[in-house]
Amino acid sequence: MSLTLVVDQLQVFGTDSRTLLSIDQLTVQGGSCVGIAGPSGAGKSTLLFALAGLAEHATGQIRWNDYNLLEAGSSQRGEFRRQHVGQVFQDILLFEELSALQNVQLSKGFTPRSNRLAIDQRAQTLLMDLGIRDYHRPVRSYSGGERQRVAVARALASDPDIILADEPTASLDRATADELVNDLLTVVRDTGKSLFVVSHDEQLLAHMDRIVRLVDGREIGADQFPEADEYGRDIIHCDDTSSAALDD
Repeated sequence: MSLTLVVDQLQVFGTDSRTLLSIDQLTVQGGSCVGIAGPSGAGKSTLLFALAGLAEHATGQIRWNDYNLLEAGSSQRGEFRRQHVGQVFQDILLFEELSALQNVQLSKGFTPRSNRLAIDQRAQTLLMDLGIRDYHRPVRSYSGGERQRVAVARALASDPDIILADEPTASLDRATADELVNDLLTVVRDTGKSLFVVSHDEQLLAHMDRIVRLVDGREIGADQFPEADEYGRDIIHCDDTSSAALDD
């Protein structure tokens, strides 16, 4: 399923009621690859958390098709993530003692029994497609690039409609990062998934269909600020009124 994202009058608040992130309007068609860029503290990870339904203190609307995450309860948002969202974490978060295959198969523990065989089969195919062929070894024996590929395969194993990735190339050398990006984009585009990537990596961002650039100050929509980067893509400037954003 292709899910179109509509963000409207989004406000994300910290536990002290300070505004962490403010976005007036953002629409992304399903199947798009979107980069989320900006300096440290600009609210990039806050936006990613919000898109996953993990922002507990937020107002406005985050709609995936007709489903408004901010109107849903905690358990409903969890079910939405289980059905539709795959996440690639900045810290990778693999289980060191498990094999690559076992890490990728973990999502089957949160799915109906009828879907588990498909996840097992998809896990092997994804690892092979991402260049991990000896997938029975414990992940502690893998290089950084291989570990990140396992993390990508894990995010894709349940066949989600949306992939949210936080700095997937941050710990990789240039050649390894480029290989990972090419493989990830091939899988995502071949299957029509939506990809949202937080990154400082301009070479990664160069492959995106669109960039959402978060900067301090007021929100300026594309129609108000007709700016494009050197690749001809729109840059959407969004307001983050506090430096106290989640992580980044």
